[in-house]
Amino acid sequence: MRRLSQRSDRERGAVGVLVAVMMLVLIGAGAMAVDVGQIYAERAQLQNVADAGAMAAAQRCHKAGGCTVAEATAWAAELSGPNSNDGSSTIASVDLSVPHQITVAASTRNGRSGAGFLTQMFASALNAAPVTVGARATASFAPPGGATAFPLAISDCQYDLSGAEETGDIQLIKYKPGSGTCTSTSGHVIPGGFGWLDESDTCVATTDANDVVATDTGANFPGTCDATVLAWKNTLEAGGTVEGTFPVYDDAGGTGHGGWFHIRGYATFKIIGWAFSGGGSPEVFRATMPWVGDPANACTGSCRGIIGQFVKYESIDEVEGTPGTGPDLGTVNIRLIN
Repeated sequence: MRRLSQRSDRERGAVGVLVAVMMLVLIGAGAMAVDVGQIYAERAQLQNVADAGAMAAAQRCHKAGGCTVAEATAWAAELSGPNSNDGSSTIASVDLSVPHQITVAASTRNGRSGAGFLTQMFASALNAAPVTVGARATASFAPPGGATAFPLAISDCQYDLSGAEETGDIQLIKYKPGSGTCTSTSGHVIPGGFGWLDESDTCVATTDANDVVATDTGANFPGTCDATVLAWKNTLEAGGTVEGTFPVYDDAGGTGHGGWFHIRGYATFKIIGWAFSGGGSPEVFRATMPWVGDPANACTGSCRGIIGQFVKYESIDEVEGTPGTGPDLGTVNIRLIN
């Protein structure tokens, strides 16, 4: 019986050629997919290198009071290896041209050969050129430009942290009449050592540096803040440290609920004790000896005050944001901005 159809030798040859061509296309597509994935993975590692390098250099530069490109490059390079899978990458450049900012560029380095390019696994078989991958990150080290925090502001005439000092003196900051240059009970441009701010939400006030904020010129402790000071109390009793970053005002005016403070900037105060009212705990806590270190810092009777010391403080925050524009009062935000 004869077949109804037959495949000629020429047809079989055409199929072979087609299969060969398709195999080449599939191999090329597979090579591209694998190598593109490798490139993306390399770039992700280099972004980690750039991020970590920029943050480390910003922190060290701030602590040193400034730095050179060579110093910043060396600090960033310390983290370049640990943040890449093969333990090797290159800090290609460091830019310090913008004040209080460090931009780090990281680039490929082969962990085996030391070459400055990425060896592709498959595309090299197709004579594709090697690839160099890079990433950039910018970190800022700048004072806060604003805050939403505990609704208390401290007078600039109580601020005593300057120069290379890491901590100020332990002091009692009283509502009125204050101490030192804050002793006038009336007619003084700065009324007392601290004041209460109008709340923008429960036990917080929103302020901005170089701006005017509404105040409550009364001495009454905000009843909404019991939970906050109770948390402070529990932390101190457990042997912990309580540090609050507060706005610092350098001018004031108005009366009653029409009062205002001009916010100069932000400083961090390490809290030892307080007497915010004539009541008991938690509104009064460790306001007497031996906690206050010096009998002159005790706050008893009708005294309303907070006891502690100003300290230098760095806030490490990797969330994107805009650096502040306030003066440096020892408190600095170090964060990635792009």
